[in-house]
Amino acid sequence: MSFQSLYTAATGMQAMETKLDVIANNLANNNTTAFKRDRANFEDLLYRQYRLPGSQDTDGNITATGVDVGLGVRVSSTQADFNQGAMQNTGNQLDIAIEGNGFFEVTGPNGQTLYTRAGNLNVNANGQLVLGSATLGYLLNPPVTIPQEATSVVIDPTGEVRYSEAGVEQYAQAGTITLATFVNPDGLLKMGDNLFAPTPASGNANSNQTPGQQGVGTLQQGFLEASNVEPTTELIDLINTQRSFELNSQMIRAGDEIMQLISNLRR
Repeated sequence: MSFQSLYTAATGMQAMETKLDVIANNLANNNTTAFKRDRANFEDLLYRQYRLPGSQDTDGNITATGVDVGLGVRVSSTQADFNQGAMQNTGNQLDIAIEGNGFFEVTGPNGQTLYTRAGNLNVNANGQLVLGSATLGYLLNPPVTIPQEATSVVIDPTGEVRYSEAGVEQYAQAGTITLATFVNPDGLLKMGDNLFAPTPASGNANSNQTPGQQGVGTLQQGFLEASNVEPTTELIDLINTQRSFELNSQMIRAGDEIMQLISNLRR
């Protein structure tokens, strides 16, 4: 009796355990602003070839099929789903949601440039717009400064930021919020704090793009993009993952019982 079935089933259990971790992270971030759910992708492993397709049988005929046995499965990648999340009306004048394609570009204290979909902005002590969800106060890039005397802020869908002051009828220009896009957003590296870092897989950022032009999304003031996690879908996926894990454990038990039966034949 071959031990291969035990090792093959073990790879299935390991893969399902990883998928379970991905589902748990999705559900944990159900209320995280602009969170994008992940999906675990799988691929089969090597095959033990007993007879190759197209080989000759004992009569010299070409076989239409071969004989092979797979050696299990593994997680090939975890892929982010960048579909649009629901829009939540907050009424906060510094909350901005991206409707469509694009990322906010922010600069960290160490000068590193990162990207985010979370638009819960705030102002620092210098009046500069910063990312409110990051603990270190990442500055929006290009910088936008709101003076302390400002009584209200208006951000239009194309990113133009204006503010008003008491006793002044006309709005003054504070700056422009631009967006960045990537050829392959799935290749971005997740850094935590709702931040992404570019990688060779994502390609370089197409920065300083005007919202609403050339396929770039628009901005919605007073809204936040919600997580795109669907709890019902995740729970169904959780049940399927649990059943798959149980089936692989049953395979290990069956293989153990068969080997025990064979060993008892000698008695």
